[in-house]
Amino acid sequence: MRSIDNILFDLDGTISDSYEGITKSVSYALQKMNIDPPRDRTELRVFIGPPLRESFSRYYDMNAEQAERAVMLYRENYNARGMLDCKPYDGIVDAIKLLHEQGKRILLATSKPENAAIKIIEHFGLTEYFHFIAGATDDSSRVEKADVIEYAIASSGIDRTRAVMVGDRLHDINGAKATGLISIGVLYGYGNKRELTDAGADFIAETPHDIVEIIGN
Repeated sequence: MRSIDNILFDLDGTISDSYEGITKSVSYALQKMNIDPPRDRTELRVFIGPPLRESFSRYYDMNAEQAERAVMLYRENYNARGMLDCKPYDGIVDAIKLLHEQGKRILLATSKPENAAIKIIEHFGLTEYFHFIAGATDDSSRVEKADVIEYAIASSGIDRTRAVMVGDRLHDINGAKATGLISIGVLYGYGNKRELTDAGADFIAETPHDIVEIIGN
């Protein structure tokens, strides 16, 4: 790997194990729209990572108006009780602190609304380690991962040739490729090795410690 100074992290599935808060909020939105959510909430894991509008449209055949209402209902529950129903993955806090100690500039690039992302990073006690937090806008004008990454790059003035995107889903890898970044796909989140390699991940990390090792080498 070329020398890396800037590390962009995805949030859900990469830093935050957000299964409980997200799947409960998806179930809430579906119920409010008179759609029976799956009895096995693990089926809703597919909602973790991609933009919500995309997932409601894809998995529940919603049109644009319906998907917009579903997102509104989701946020009604998520903002009230689901946002902080999450925890950092084992080892990821230590990895972030170590990279920070090594002089790396750490950024967040998430499809989650920016205000929510800021609160979660604060909840984990990691604010001091992040140079910049980039998230989606509430009005959907910035929601695709490539747009979020580009926003982070422009706002921070970083050299994209010395930056890497770390994430657990194909959206993170595709966003990195679209913006000219190297990518690391992680296997401890909600994606899998085939998804990440098919998307073209440059490196694969099984654990948070592997992220540090890959960047160091």
